[in-house]
Amino acid sequence: MEEGLSMLAALTAALSAAGLYAGSRHCRWTSWRRIGRAGTWGGTALAVASLLLWTQVLGAGAGFCAMLGSWMFAMIVLPYIAGMRVEHAARGDG
Repeated sequence: MEEGLSMLAALTAALSAAGLYAGSRHCRWTSWRRIGRAGTWGGTALAVASLLLWTQVLGAGAGFCAMLGSWMFAMIVLPYIAGMRVEHAARGDG
């Protein structure tokens, strides 16, 4: 059961980062930019949900660290992937 909850917590953290990235003015995906402020509010709510899930699985200290680790990993990867996709589209690679 803990494996399922930790997977759900990691997925919730990734969706939170995606929502916050979509709500950001730095988002490079135009289809995501339409989400706007709803992405920011949804991302914040999902961050809290992820924190609650992680602390339920691992406890307060380790859950907080796991939430921040998974959340920040997704926050770093999303703009990097978006930059790669935009660069390839500009060159005509795909």
